[in-house]
Amino acid sequence: MRKPVIAGNWKMNKTVEEARSLIYELSLGLRDIKGVEKIIIPPYLSILTAAALLEGTDIGLGAQNLHWEEKGAFTGEISAEMIAEFCQYVLIGHSERRIYFGESNETVNKKIFSAISKNLIPIVCIGETLDEKEAGQTRDVLEGQIRAGLKDVPRDIISSLLIAYEPVWAIGTGKASSGKDASDVIREIIRPVLQDMFGGDLTNSIRVLYGGSVTGANASEFFNYDDIDGALVGGASLKTDEFVKIAQAGAG
Repeated sequence: MRKPVIAGNWKMNKTVEEARSLIYELSLGLRDIKGVEKIIIPPYLSILTAAALLEGTDIGLGAQNLHWEEKGAFTGEISAEMIAEFCQYVLIGHSERRIYFGESNETVNKKIFSAISKNLIPIVCIGETLDEKEAGQTRDVLEGQIRAGLKDVPRDIISSLLIAYEPVWAIGTGKASSGKDASDVIREIIRPVLQDMFGGDLTNSIRVLYGGSVTGANASEFFNYDDIDGALVGGASLKTDEFVKIAQAGAG
């Protein structure tokens, strides 16, 4: 059995003081929910505050990005070593990073290696755009992202990674994929590619999340499918009641 994961990506939202209030509320709302891995991913400036507030809880902490170099003249960037002082997870390859900041499959690969060198767990995001979906390119796009992004990742590391399937056309649009469609993509495309790269035993242990307009109202639809191992949540992670409902759905 793969333990479900519910991760909340706050994106560029919440001041430090607002983050403090939200984390306090989330800690209370999530504390009695068991059987699911809970993660929050706030902006960089709130990570220190979050780490202090989450100490002693079962809620994990992640960062939204990292640079692949250890240190140097990279103004505005942050390294795996800096993140690892406070976090256990890091998002890599989110579609907004790919679209707005030139993230490529090759940089995703470099960032994965940087993350695992500091014992961070990467949450690797993949997904197709609406144009790619309508052109029948979903399989080619996802396979390319997986093969290039996970190139040469050691077999003893791969089972600890999290994969987040986030169809770009569903992120922040309110147009979530159906549970069946998301499950079909994971079962028919994502897992077979992983199996070809790493073998069946390892592939069966890799957790694949769905992301894209997940809410408290529709979360159960996704989690009813065995191939979907949780959710990477955007806007709903900024609302305590919504995120708690999603976590409850993930816990079954």
